[in-house]
Amino acid sequence: MKPLFILFTISLLFGCTSKKNILYVQDIDRANSAELHFETPTIQANDILKITVGTLEPSAAFPYNKLTDTGGSASNLELMRLEGYEVSETLTIEFPQLGILSVQSQTPIQLATAIKQRLELEGHLIRPTVNVRLLNAKFTVLGEVSRPGTYNFTESKLNLLQAIGLAGDLTINGQRKNIKLIREMDQKRTVFHIDLTSSDWMNSESYYIYPNDVIIIDPNNTKVKSAGLVGNVGTVLTVASVLLSTIILLTR
Repeated sequence: MKPLFILFTISLLFGCTSKKNILYVQDIDRANSAELHFETPTIQANDILKITVGTLEPSAAFPYNKLTDTGGSASNLELMRLEGYEVSETLTIEFPQLGILSVQSQTPIQLATAIKQRLELEGHLIRPTVNVRLLNAKFTVLGEVSRPGTYNFTESKLNLLQAIGLAGDLTINGQRKNIKLIREMDQKRTVFHIDLTSSDWMNSESYYIYPNDVIIIDPNNTKVKSAGLVGNVGTVLTVASVLLSTIILLTR
């Protein structure tokens, strides 16, 4: 019975360790009632913007809006480009009646305000409304998730857990203590290292997903070791048998 007791104890210890490595935000109460901070991302090169101008007299706004008729033959990306304004590498767009507009360091809300002011100050329209929306917001999830890939989103705010949820959650082999989030914005690359078992990251810049973020989930140590040492169930049983035999010999 003694060898079996030892083996059971070892198994129990490994079980406790793995539980600590798997459960999300184990200290979630620390983040309770925390104040959330969200900075709207600025417009980036290759973004596709839908800009809608409205007035009390709808016909007056026609020259300032894109009207497209694809007949149902265009792809999703082609349709977005036809309906929107693609931001150039120099961070400009060409807007009807106003010409070339710089969008550098501007959020969609700031750009909408700037267009509205010009339309009024230059006498184009009276009390217009302007709405600017990003059409091609997306993020990418790679590694140990159920459905790796690139996902589009239309929400103004999407947090990291929601993004991982769209990818089907981490597999049991996903490394939860060192998620990598790569963000490229305003000609600068930032890499965040996130421990999902802790709540610390929920009060950081990595809490919300920004357009074009890339999330990488590496395999955990168990998966890495099994890839090179334990390849199938038969091997697992063999290793377990050798371990049990060793314990019996050492405890005689």
